[in-house]
Amino acid sequence: MRITGGQYKNRKIICPKGIIRPSMDRMRESMFSILGNISGCSFLDLFSGSGIIGIEAVSRGASKIVLVEGDRGKKAVLLKNISFIEGDIKAVIMPAERFINTLSGTFDYIFLDPPFAYKKKERLIALIGKSGAAAGGGIVLMHHPKQDLLEEELYGFQLIDRRKYGGSILSMYQLIDQ
Repeated sequence: MRITGGQYKNRKIICPKGIIRPSMDRMRESMFSILGNISGCSFLDLFSGSGIIGIEAVSRGASKIVLVEGDRGKKAVLLKNISFIEGDIKAVIMPAERFINTLSGTFDYIFLDPPFAYKKKERLIALIGKSGAAAGGGIVLMHHPKQDLLEEELYGFQLIDRRKYGGSILSMYQLIDQ
């Protein structure tokens, strides 16, 4: 895998062993193009696997990045992948749900890419809403199979964009002003 844009463009990233479904280059490029300038923004990458999405975010100017991965077997590769980055990036090894429940602070962007077989996708968005993890106007991005059509309004978040990439969809939700 390679970083598709920004400061670290074309740098190679190692893919960890085990069950992983790395985000396609085309989807990542498109997503960050849609988001536009993310300089200075905070970015949370849940189910981070190799960390490629969070690394793309820091490469494109995000200033605070947290990568959360529940599989301890991916820790060494994840840490190696972020070792060259200077700045505020950290990896946390724990289940995404537990991380959200213990989180203090907010993020401008929250990227969710759970395993496609994961059945609690909407529950994750509810947890984010309840936890206050999304900053005012914050955006939650969910990468999911096209068969899992998520509602247009979920737990205080409104669908603002939906894009198809092969057999998957990227749904983008924005926190509705309270």
